Amino acid sequence: MVNDFAPPGADNAADAVVAEITAAGGDAVASAGDVADWDYAAALVQIAVDRWGSLDILVNNAGFLRDRVLANMSEDEWDSVVRVHMKGHFCTMHHAAVHWRNKSKEIDGPVYGRIVNTTSEAGMLGSVGQINYAAAKAGIIAMTISAAQQLVRYGVTVNAIAPRARTAMTEGLGWADALDGDFPVFAPENVSPLVAYLASPAAAKVSGQVLIVWGRQISVVSGPSVERQLDVADRWTPDAVADALTPVYDARTPIKDGYIIRYK
Repeated sequence: MVNDFAPPGADNAADAVVAEITAAGGDAVASAGDVADWDYAAALVQIAVDRWGSLDILVNNAGFLRDRVLANMSEDEWDSVVRVHMKGHFCTMHHAAVHWRNKSKEIDGPVYGRIVNTTSEAGMLGSVGQINYAAAKAGIIAMTISAAQQLVRYGVTVNAIAPRARTAMTEGLGWADALDGDFPVFAPENVSPLVAYLASPAAAKVSGQVLIVWGRQISVVSGPSVERQLDVADRWTPDAVADALTPVYDARTPIKDGYIIRYK
């Protein structure tokens, strides 16, 4: 079941993907529509169930950009990006989860279910001019972890990938066409094997994880963790907080990364 949003009269990229699948001997159906539409997302799941008798794997990859610095961003630029990325992921996950829960009850046991969500390093590190995109991608990480905790009882795994790849969103930006010799560093073919793995039986014990993937590299992301704990004998005061925290940050080495100051 291949989805792509296409306005009336426009070419639907899903048709090309279906043609590739069919040429390789598979069976596929294309559907043009908005995955952030509640009823349409439900219909996508139902079409898959009606055609193949089940839904086993859900890959969420919908998204677009409306870049603007914070002071210039409009309400619509915020709402539209958060809607497509976060709600688009949520709607399909919800309806797939309902299907798997009902199926698990019917068979009185675990089902085969895999969800692979698409986040971004922007959701972990922020991104200048993309506060809407970064917030939505951070939300996808949180949804992935939460969904993994909820769906484990049905045998369903939920993971997220943060790819660096040449896509419709990044074409023309220059970096996406980079080569290492004759190796296309940001080709989407460098990302898809990880998606295939996470969707496979081999990844049955992998859930609630975020993995960065690009080129020849896969990075396993460690979740938010406490770097150090500071305690006080009685209670915190503003001066005590300053005495405790100021040396921590003064000792760090600032690194300028674009407009961002990071520390190590």
